[in-house]
Amino acid sequence: MDPRRESYLRYKRMIVATVTAILLSTLASGPVLADDLPALRQGLWNFQRTVAGKKIETTECTSPTEDMKKMNATLEKSGCRMSPVKKAGNVFTYTADCSMKMPTGATMSSRSASVMTVASESSYRIEIDVVTDGQASKELLVAQRVGDCPK
Repeated sequence: MDPRRESYLRYKRMIVATVTAILLSTLASGPVLADDLPALRQGLWNFQRTVAGKKIETTECTSPTEDMKKMNATLEKSGCRMSPVKKAGNVFTYTADCSMKMPTGATMSSRSASVMTVASESSYRIEIDVVTDGQASKELLVAQRVGDCPK
């Protein structure tokens, strides 16, 4: 294979992986319609994310419900279409279809299907299946409120 073509394909895979990671991060915290959001308490939250077998853990002072509202607005402005949320008990399901313009001028398409299970106002998990330009990936986000924000 032509070395320039190999280099281009590696570059394209790297861009797809980077954009997918960014998209997963945003989708994990937000493509739910404002009226259908679960009531989650503001405070210090621990987020454990697993993407492609890699674990990422963060702790931050936040209001997950407000973050979801903001992220939803951002995603819609960037060209994503969200499905209506389906709620069954404490389980919320939704999809997002996104089309993003890459710096190279190419368009990248992505579809995610998310299942959010709310254990309480202080605990939830989201399982996300994403297909970006034919490449599938999964993410699991486990969120737990661990206390009040430091003063």
